Amino acid sequence: MDQQTGKQLICYCFHYTRADLLADLAANGRSTIQERIMTEKKEGGCRCSETNPKGR
Repeated sequence: MDQQTGKQLICYCFHYTRADLLADLAANGRSTIQERIMTEKKEGGCRCSETNPKGR
């Protein structure tokens, strides 16, 4: 995936891209995506071992 266009997938479970992180940072002054990911993980929504090629 092309990092320059922001299409680099950062989160395989929830499909966040580099562009998503940058937009979240610009809109909120910080990234709230990590908080959303942590909430989803606590609720059992994480499937990294299945979706991430590195299994994390």
